[in-house]
Amino acid sequence: MAAVEQEPATARTDADRPAKAMTIGAVCKALAQEFPDISISKIRYLEDQKLLEPRRTAGGYRLYAHTDVARLRTILRMQRDEFLPLRVIRQELASGRLDGGEASVPAPTPDANDPRPRRRPSMSVTGDGALYTLEDVVEDTRADPALIAELEDYGVIKGEQRAGTKYFDETEREIIRAVTELARYGVGGRNLRAFRTSADREAALLQQILAPALRSRNVERRKEAVEALENLAAVTTHLKHLLLIRDLRKIVG
Repeated sequence: MAAVEQEPATARTDADRPAKAMTIGAVCKALAQEFPDISISKIRYLEDQKLLEPRRTAGGYRLYAHTDVARLRTILRMQRDEFLPLRVIRQELASGRLDGGEASVPAPTPDANDPRPRRRPSMSVTGDGALYTLEDVVEDTRADPALIAELEDYGVIKGEQRAGTKYFDETEREIIRAVTELARYGVGGRNLRAFRTSADREAALLQQILAPALRSRNVERRKEAVEALENLAAVTTHLKHLLLIRDLRKIVG
């Protein structure tokens, strides 16, 4: 009886193996370079909004596949670069918009000496409360300590005193970074009063619109109100950008 000739077994390469699933902490670490404000609580919030559905182990731990990380990256980019509210992002994803091919490509580290505009990290109204010392902020933003003191004098930032040490939250750190860029053009603390006044008025308006829902004892209603607040903030930011561009076009003729 003739022996049946078998094909030689082919060794399985790393490329053939499925990408290893990641924990929520590993996902945060992987995306932190491109999205400095990413946090576990923010990812969980996106899950609550049904934008992400990672697999769970028998013990209840989240495991993110390559496609889950790609989807999360797309969501964060839509928020940061296009100011899209979650409702619109949900529609975009449902229509098939997903740049999964970029999920494993790390973003370039911003160069402080690069004259091109840097990507601005998106800020959430539900921040994770990270705090930074004055030394940390100066090292990270290359800001002049005298400029930071001036911003405090004019009430643009406040900081928080703890055990004799001054701390700044993530949003204040980014305010300092932005003002440091403006300072190269001669813009100082006193020039920022108009920005602060405008922000205070907008915050008061949005609070007036959503106050009843934000004060609700119903957890779901409060969640919806926070999402609506984020959405309204994104829309008003985009509107201000459009109005500014319109007026700048008049200046350049």
